[in-house]
Amino acid sequence: MGSIRKEITTGADANEVWSALRDIGALHTRLVPGFVVDTKLEDGARIVTFGNGMVVREPIVGVSEEMRRVAWSAVSEKLTHYNGAVEMLDGDGGTRVVWTADFLPDEAASFIDSMMDQGISVMKQTLDRLAG
Repeated sequence: MGSIRKEITTGADANEVWSALRDIGALHTRLVPGFVVDTKLEDGARIVTFGNGMVVREPIVGVSEEMRRVAWSAVSEKLTHYNGAVEMLDGDGGTRVVWTADFLPDEAASFIDSMMDQGISVMKQTLDRLAG
């Protein structure tokens, strides 16, 4: 199974960061605008439309207020398994955000890594704007 981890640090207030992360229906407006262009909620899941035109159904595994962590899976013709999580941690001089993905098949690693690089870059820009 492939695993990828991306991490950023932002100067944005931790409560504002968590507010954006936990808003699972607003990826396209509050967290990764442009990387994600639309998010629609349905019972227990969200339908995510990416800037490259890909549309993915993401069942929500959980939103943990205590851990400040959001976890989801994904259903796709390219993947037999995908589990993603994003969590917020207090860090020195800022708020750390860690995004992890576990997936099959292993051959999807370069595609997943590229998508995550794009997404985490947009996420950092968006959250840094919250810092003023």
